[in-house]
Amino acid sequence: MPDKNKIDDWISSRKRRLESLTAEELYPLVINGDKQALSSAITLIENQNRDNHKEARALIEKCATSKSKSWRIGITGVPGVGKSTFIEAFGKIVLEAGYKLAVLAIDPSSNVSGGSILGDKTRMDWLSKQENAFIRPTAAGGNLGGVARNSRDALLLCEAAGFDVIFVETVGVGQSETMVHEMVDYFLLLMLAGAGDELQGMKRGIMELADTLLITKADSGNEKKSEIARREYANAVHLFPPKNSEWVTNVITTSSVNGSGLKEAWSNIERYFNQIILNGYYESNRMNQNSKFLKNNLSELILSEIDGEPLLKDCIQKLEAEIKGGRISITTAVEKLYQAYIDSIRK
Repeated sequence: MPDKNKIDDWISSRKRRLESLTAEELYPLVINGDKQALSSAITLIENQNRDNHKEARALIEKCATSKSKSWRIGITGVPGVGKSTFIEAFGKIVLEAGYKLAVLAIDPSSNVSGGSILGDKTRMDWLSKQENAFIRPTAAGGNLGGVARNSRDALLLCEAAGFDVIFVETVGVGQSETMVHEMVDYFLLLMLAGAGDELQGMKRGIMELADTLLITKADSGNEKKSEIARREYANAVHLFPPKNSEWVTNVITTSSVNGSGLKEAWSNIERYFNQIILNGYYESNRMNQNSKFLKNNLSELILSEIDGEPLLKDCIQKLEAEIKGGRISITTAVEKLYQAYIDSIRK
């Protein structure tokens, strides 16, 4: 029987070697489906060190040319709805259907270390051990809605690595979940039966984004309550405006414990993708998303440049002091900072 300590040492040693590789060296490993190389690649793009920025961009550029087309599925719901338990059980259905599955689990960040708090990989123990599954917990880093800034790049890397289906699990705190919706093809909203508005934290806006509502925990005597909730939500979704995908939002009751509704939920997803590929929405939606990301990434790049320029940082500090002292408005401060940025470029 292999020595566990030796195996752990070998894995740690290989991880260190991978993290020292350039984009040129990492890329062939990633596209060959090396999960440890994929993990190192995601670490590279998440690294805030400016010295790594060039290598990260080079790697993304290579992976962006990949012809692979995954099914990107956003999964959200309030804490306690059972997202990780659902993904563990649902992932088994996906693997049994012959697909390779990647899970990008975006956790809340620790205010102390900035690291991931929930640790989804440890909460999806069975799935994390499967050869055709890859789970990557990612700290949200304080971003609104729990969406990590580099999640889209991580999606591209997973796609290039040959994963057919990619789940993006969000914190689900009810804040700007549209950010997830704008990077996936299909949006799955998990709901609890019998929960009031305060617990659900999900208003009409987030429900309108969902392609399917799943009532979770329909077991252990909760079946009747779940069916009542399903009928109520099914009546509500008919009042929503039609989707550009021409898909009609539906509602399904599920149990991650006894597996009820899971195969129906997966068949539902297969029907959805067959429909949007045939009617052209799959491609048009991806193009629209790319246009939005172009503008978002440009904004982030400009802010990053401002933050990395000492003179501009000094300018920000002085403007902040003037704002606090009531000597200048925020609007005027923004204009002054913008002008300082333009002047720095022209020098």
